[in-house]
Amino acid sequence: MKTLDTRLYFITDSTPYTEEEFLRRVSAALKGGVTLVQLREKERTTREYLSLARKVHELTSSAGVPLIIDDRLDVAMAAQVEGVHLGQSDLPIDIARRIYGEDKIIGATAKTVEQAREAYSKGADYLGVGAIFPTTTKVKTILTSTDTLRDICAAVPIPVNAIGGLNAGNIDVLKGIPIAGVCAVSAIMKADDPCEAARVLSDAMKEKLGI
Repeated sequence: MKTLDTRLYFITDSTPYTEEEFLRRVSAALKGGVTLVQLREKERTTREYLSLARKVHELTSSAGVPLIIDDRLDVAMAAQVEGVHLGQSDLPIDIARRIYGEDKIIGATAKTVEQAREAYSKGADYLGVGAIFPTTTKVKTILTSTDTLRDICAAVPIPVNAIGGLNAGNIDVLKGIPIAGVCAVSAIMKADDPCEAARVLSDAMKEKLGI
C-alpha cells in the first residue's frame, strides 16, 4: 500500500563518507524524524548502487519510512524499495508508472508550471521544486524563484516540496507558500549530529512554515 509523507524529505550524499559512517548518518537522520529518504548516487556502478540501496532499505524499513531511489528505476525495482525519483532527463514518468505499478511512489523534478502539470498528468505522486538556493551537492542546479514555487503549488493537487540549500536558518523565504514539505541534503547529511539536525529543521518548519 502506498503511503506518502513528504514533510521532512532527506536526500543522501555518501560522497565524503565511508559506508559505515554513511549508514550511521542515515540511521541518525531516521531517529531525528525524517519522513522520507531518497538515496542519491551519481557516480556508483549499478551493482554498487544496488548493494547500498539494500543496506539503506534495511534501515528505512525498520524505521517505517519509505525509501526512494534517485534516477534509477532498475535499482529501485531490484532493491524492492518503495519508490523512485525521476528528473527531466530520466525515464518518462508514464513509462515508469507502467513498469513499476500503481502502488509504488514516483516523484518528479519540476522547475516550471508546465513541467509540473506534465509530471502530474503522467502519474507523479509528488514534485521536488528548486533549487531555491545554490547547493553544494554534485548535481546541476538551476535556481527556481519562490514565485514559481508558489505557482506550481497552485497548479497541481499533489504534494510539492521545496529543495535546494534549505536549512533551519533560511526556510523563512517559504513562508506562506503551500508546500507539503522541505527536501534537505547538506543541512542533515553534513551536520555534526544528523539526528539533532533533523529535529531542529522539523521544529523550524513547524514554527516558521506551519507544517
